Amino acid sequence: MSTTVVNPSFANPRRERLRRLGRRAVLRLGGGLLVLWAVATLTFFALRLMPGDPVLAILGGASGNPTPETVAEATREYGLDKPLAVQYGVYLSHLMRGDLGVSYSQHQPVTQILAEQSWPTLQLTFTSLVLAWLLVLALTVLTAGRGHGVGRIGSFLETLSAALPQFWLGLLLLAVFAFGLRLFPPAGSDGWRTLVLPSIALAVPLAGFIGQVTRESLELTLDQPFVLTARTRGLSDVAVRFKHALRHAILPGISLSGWAIGALISGAVVVEVIFSRKGLGRQLYQAVQVQDLPLTIGISLVVAAVYVLANILVDLLYQWVDPRQEHAA
Repeated sequence: MSTTVVNPSFANPRRERLRRLGRRAVLRLGGGLLVLWAVATLTFFALRLMPGDPVLAILGGASGNPTPETVAEATREYGLDKPLAVQYGVYLSHLMRGDLGVSYSQHQPVTQILAEQSWPTLQLTFTSLVLAWLLVLALTVLTAGRGHGVGRIGSFLETLSAALPQFWLGLLLLAVFAFGLRLFPPAGSDGWRTLVLPSIALAVPLAGFIGQVTRESLELTLDQPFVLTARTRGLSDVAVRFKHALRHAILPGISLSGWAIGALISGAVVVEVIFSRKGLGRQLYQAVQVQDLPLTIGISLVVAAVYVLANILVDLLYQWVDPRQEHAA
């Protein structure tokens, strides 16, 4: 009498799939930590090589007319008189303890500034990402594969949107909808109305870029046999597109979403300045101007951490939606 041995991975495929995803997440987190170390290192040395004296930023700028004795005392207090390698070692040791230091220009702990400024930027980023995907679904999914006329119009709008500079679009929205029609406030960070114009400025170019990729994938998917089978079962065209074709066609767009979050955060630097919004982008712009080393590095690390985390989540979502990628990897 023979005994059949059942492989546990076949007995519980869902558990095995989650195990593979967990292993992949751990590997990606390890790579993400290396990215954060590289960002912190490059930012540290880049700011040290910039012209100008960071001690003046600590003492309120050149207009403060600090005495040589005051400059020397501040240099010793902040350890700026030590060799660059020693400064880097001290900086890394503090960083590993979660100590980001004190802002030179604002004289507050960097962690406190980050806690106050992170939410407005994350709110703007994710609102823009959701709006971009809504535009993609509304334009690309509904116009792809509908003949040369409709398809060309949709493709032209996507190309035009992708080519629009975010700063130019932001200024145009300000001129028309804030100063001209007075429908939305031109500046501020309080209330949903202040979020509309900045989100559109970030979302429209991104929607055009993602839409171009999604359209090509969707048009190929609509010609697949399983789509034709779904049509023969009497399903409406909208149902076929959203329930069957979209899941396969959306994969390239999902893979781009991790990059998109990083692009949106970098775009927020310009948009937050244009619309006078609170946020990490505007703080970074001001910190670089005054050589505020701790604040610049802190913001850079937060932005890099969000980018790394977003890419890990997008990668896992991609694997979950398309299990074939797990075996290909």
